[in-house]
Amino acid sequence: MEEEDGVRAPYRRIADWIEESGTELLGRRNDEAEAIFRKIGITFAVYGEGGDPERLIPFDLIPRAFSASEWAILDRGIRQRARALNAFLYDIYHRGEIIKAGIIPARLVYCNSAFLPQMVGFAPPGRVYSHIVGIDIVRTGPGSFQVLEDNCRTPSGVSYMLENREIMARMFPQVFSGGPVQPVDHYPDELLRTLKEVAPASGTGEPTVVLLTPGSLNSAYYEHSFLADLMGIELVEPQDLFVEDTKVWMRTTRGPKRVDVIYRRIDDDYIDPLTFRPDSMLGIAGLFDAYRAGNVNICSAPGAGVADDKAIYIYVPEMIRFYLGEEPVLENIPTYQCSRADELAHVLDNLGELVVKEVHGSGGYGMLIGPKSTKEEIKEYRKRIVADPSEFIAQPTLDLSTAPTLQNSQVDGRHVDFRPFCLVGKNIRLVPGGLTRVALKPGSLVVNSSQGGGVKDTWVLRE
Repeated sequence: MEEEDGVRAPYRRIADWIEESGTELLGRRNDEAEAIFRKIGITFAVYGEGGDPERLIPFDLIPRAFSASEWAILDRGIRQRARALNAFLYDIYHRGEIIKAGIIPARLVYCNSAFLPQMVGFAPPGRVYSHIVGIDIVRTGPGSFQVLEDNCRTPSGVSYMLENREIMARMFPQVFSGGPVQPVDHYPDELLRTLKEVAPASGTGEPTVVLLTPGSLNSAYYEHSFLADLMGIELVEPQDLFVEDTKVWMRTTRGPKRVDVIYRRIDDDYIDPLTFRPDSMLGIAGLFDAYRAGNVNICSAPGAGVADDKAIYIYVPEMIRFYLGEEPVLENIPTYQCSRADELAHVLDNLGELVVKEVHGSGGYGMLIGPKSTKEEIKEYRKRIVADPSEFIAQPTLDLSTAPTLQNSQVDGRHVDFRPFCLVGKNIRLVPGGLTRVALKPGSLVVNSSQGGGVKDTWVLRE
């Protein structure tokens, strides 16, 4: 990537904008942006830490930028990965060819808590299991990107992608006036189009799509209501739906209305008390039978979580070769599987240099970042690994790229990652952008909002 005065080409326009505006003005605008976030209720919830769980996610005004050529690489790699992950999910619930071929150990699939025996032999419309695939990506060198993890169940954060852009466009319309930044505001239309594409064949007329939320106490409730509003569909809670004659109906003031597609934001275990957890207060009794009967589609499919397990992640490049006959466009971060004796020995010998994660962990919790940990923390974590090695993977501490960030009226580099949202229906859709998360603490590698991270707008530039 061509540089001028140490500034990469995609950031030249941003550097000029910072210089013209001055950090003092940008600092004031950053405060205004956070006030807007608070006013319209863009918060997330952190539980178990005492005090008010509702937090304002920190917003950084300086965007992250990708050139058109960089995005072309990412676009191909993301679409490829989404295709392979869906092929894998169809395979494991049917013939299990990748297991028979000896590529993935059977125990990693069939003993996985996210694997649902109830899905065996059933294929959702279009054989699509994960309709919204969030892929976490890091830059590891000039023009080099690697995948950190996959999110195939209900990846969150797209509301921040949309709101970040809305706020930037409102505050700095002159920056967007020349049209160098590709738009992302058509994402809700693309999402609705995708959901309608996978409506069951048993429906009649225009498919009715609803977004199922567990309710206002959920940490991502803002996003649920935000997306439902932008798509122009009903935001429903479990009590708004019922099943009759293996069909799903929505209660309305004009009487019951047939539902064809449910974009659910409720975990598998809780969606139907008759099939899964009988103590669930969030489920709709009989929903899974209606789904298996082909009278409603649940997006994403129950059981799709196997594909975003961190132990399965290791094998995604092999999935791409096996199902698609292609070489991976985006490689994985090198990863050690602690269930393997030789790799476990290496991990235990080098804990102080590695990042260790729980296989089923999320949100930045349950991690050990060796170089940032005390001897006592490493000692305690070692005991956990030894007690159940199969529950952990380890990765090298990466020299992650940084992006310019506005901190205390100064521009400083902070580590970032990137989550695009790939939509899979009859077609695969990907808006040019995504959620950039930034580790606002100096030197931190953890970008999760629950761990002190923030967000920033992501620009994909035209040629």
